[in-house]
Amino acid sequence: PRPGELRAAEWTEFDLVEGVWSIPAARTKRRLPHRIPLPRQAVSILEELRRVSHGKLLFPSIRSVHRPISSNTLNAALRRLGYSQDEATAHGFRATASTLLNESGKWHPDAIERQLAHVEGNDVRRAYARGEHWEERKQMMAWWADYLDSLKTVRNPT
Repeated sequence: PRPGELRAAEWTEFDLVEGVWSIPAARTKRRLPHRIPLPRQAVSILEELRRVSHGKLLFPSIRSVHRPISSNTLNAALRRLGYSQDEATAHGFRATASTLLNESGKWHPDAIERQLAHVEGNDVRRAYARGEHWEERKQMMAWWADYLDSLKTVRNPT
């Protein structure tokens, strides 16, 4: 998701049994509803978060449970972890995912673009290419989560 969609996420948007996050149109950049398949790792993290979460928001502000965390919170967390703004940003994870998913050669570019909630720029193609690529996106997100898990076991040589 985009960072703004993540920070304002509400529990009512999630179906943890089916593994789907449904972001309503009012909260997306293009004002179109967007569904995101959740791999088992994401569901597990969300179930853990739900046990300690209070209120409707997944990530409430420390000042009010009725407001989400600030738009600066995710990037500030990256800075505290030691990453400069030239090394990592919350929105930059989308570019990283797009690059690695495309370079893997495993996924249709249209499925990757739908996962990122990008809209086809060609008017004619957009009129006819309406598929969500849902089953492929479910497999892709499972692969992505497994890939991220594999990075935990790689030792940093520095």
